[in-house]
Amino acid sequence: MTKAVGHIYLIDDDESMRISLTRMLREVGYIVEDYSSAITFLEKSIPVAPAVILLDMQMPDMTGLDLQEKLQQLGRKTPIVFVSGQSHPHQIVKGLKKGALDFLFKPFNLEELLKAVTEALDFDRRQLQRISTEVETKKDYATLTPREKEVCSWLVKGLLNKDIAVQLGTTDATIKVHKARVMEKMHANSLQALVKKYLESELEGAQSS
Repeated sequence: MTKAVGHIYLIDDDESMRISLTRMLREVGYIVEDYSSAITFLEKSIPVAPAVILLDMQMPDMTGLDLQEKLQQLGRKTPIVFVSGQSHPHQIVKGLKKGALDFLFKPFNLEELLKAVTEALDFDRRQLQRISTEVETKKDYATLTPREKEVCSWLVKGLLNKDIAVQLGTTDATIKVHKARVMEKMHANSLQALVKKYLESELEGAQSS
């Protein structure tokens, strides 16, 4: 059997629940850190990825929803799967609206749990990849000269070389050279790829900086 890969933060004030879930998840290969409260998790956990937070909704001191809100304030994007035995519908709706990926009701079976965990870890891997790509694109963009950034912006808006030349008061041949440099520095093998990178990394805001 292939060992699962991924990190699970288990937060539940029910000790027997923590012990049994930790054992089950470790048996299939996950790295599991368990915490008896949201406050302990905030104090002691170190962000890693890919990961998922299995979070009990009802806990003393700080509820699952409170922790979800706190993590958003801290900019921690680890996906959350809520676990609960007695949540009210409005809590479920609120948790999902704020970005929780799933909601499991106690008692749930191992198959349900593993499905939710697998999907959350896949989500976190994709999220990590997006962030990594965005960082690389921004680094590439920073290597452009001010004029190349202008040309890049016009290319993304769909202008042809001759139209960009008119906008920037230069020649078609000069724009061709700038365009080639933009494509090379941005590691874009087509105009479509350049547009995708530019928009996904929100470079419009970086244009003026």
